[in-house]
Amino acid sequence: MQKNFVFDTNVLLHDPRAIFKFEDNNIIIPIYVIEEIDTFKKEMTELGRNAREASRMLDRYRMQGKLGEGVELENGGTLRVPSTTRSLDKEFLHSDKKDNLILAVALDLQGDEPDKPCILLTKDVNLRIRANALGIRSENYEEQDVSISELYPGACELDVPVDMINGLHEDGELEVDLTQYQPKVSESAERGAGEVMPRFYPNEYVLLKNEAGGNQNSLGRITLPNPDDPSNARIQPLFNLKSAVWGLRPRNKEQYFALDALLDDDIKLVTLIGKAGTGKTILAIAAGLRKVTDEQKYGKLVVSRPIFPMGRDIGYLPGTVEEKLNPWMRPIFDNVEHLMGVSTADKRAGRGAQELIDMGIIEIEPLTYIRGRSLPNLFLIVDEAQNLTPHEVKTILTRVGEGTKIVLTGDPYQIDNPYVDSESNGLTYVVTKFKNEPISATVSMFKGERSELAELAANIL
Repeated sequence: MQKNFVFDTNVLLHDPRAIFKFEDNNIIIPIYVIEEIDTFKKEMTELGRNAREASRMLDRYRMQGKLGEGVELENGGTLRVPSTTRSLDKEFLHSDKKDNLILAVALDLQGDEPDKPCILLTKDVNLRIRANALGIRSENYEEQDVSISELYPGACELDVPVDMINGLHEDGELEVDLTQYQPKVSESAERGAGEVMPRFYPNEYVLLKNEAGGNQNSLGRITLPNPDDPSNARIQPLFNLKSAVWGLRPRNKEQYFALDALLDDDIKLVTLIGKAGTGKTILAIAAGLRKVTDEQKYGKLVVSRPIFPMGRDIGYLPGTVEEKLNPWMRPIFDNVEHLMGVSTADKRAGRGAQELIDMGIIEIEPLTYIRGRSLPNLFLIVDEAQNLTPHEVKTILTRVGEGTKIVLTGDPYQIDNPYVDSESNGLTYVVTKFKNEPISATVSMFKGERSELAELAANIL
């Protein structure tokens, strides 16, 4: 049965190609949505770009017929741009609000086409509530949403014979038929210790525990020559940290997992997920500095974080790009200076992260300007990536050139962007889409190591 999907403005601003993702159903874009999109078109932000793309796309269909009557889409559905003749005052809705006019279009459709279910799609929670009060079925646009409770954690636990644990230490690698085992969620994970996970993935980290109940255990990483065939898997030991990484040593197994992924040049994409104080950013920076300065594997360490909203024009602030970004990048500078062992007296004397910037070792790159660039031979860190939309993350990843490693860090529970949430942001989207790719690895970090107070605050507040 064909359905009528009525789009709110925020759906097209979130994903301008959403109209192609509903098979042969009817897409209804109220004319008031076009008016709202028009207010964003001049913005030099991701919202502005999405608004312009949506407008160009609708204009192409305008040339195929009358949008008010409906034109055919390639997938078999139709696209319509109607208005409403409903008297809103009688419906206790005021006509000076675009949301109410969009609701009125949905009410008209329900009355005029009762044989077709009418569904209002919006990412606005309050609009969904108001629609429900008027008897309109409403849903969140969640084509790209990933349930945070089911997010791939990047690690598991296995109960194995003690011979396997000893073999990993002695032989340096294990060949194992993983179809004989069930991966379980780690005890430190928030999903519940012992919960069985659906399958194994490439570069999944594992804690091997003695099935007989002894204290023997070992850490490893799963490699799958064929991601769909776990019967021919290998478990390899983690990166041998003979010396500290710019003064840092892992304090828990998740930090050990993270450093292993960060220091492995074959893993081109690393996603680090965790609450404040778990060490995501400082571990990424330490690994990047080691790769750039000590090993000279990459030409430069590039660090960026979204200036909320992404793409906000910084041209009105005084100074160079670095000076304009300084308030946003201060957490990065703090981590770099901690790794450098810079004291308060050193800062007064002019020492600090700026030294590494002047030497060309570190570059601060605004995400605003990343579109159109090619980024080869870099160690690229994008901090606070939970504030990115899936489209923005795609923009960043498609800029990556040959020889570049990219690290995305963030906490899906701390989002400042009103157009995404813990389940629709770009960070969780990347984790889900890349979990089966052998060039990527994910590590979820649970234990705060910043301070006892910071850990307690993160847990109870």
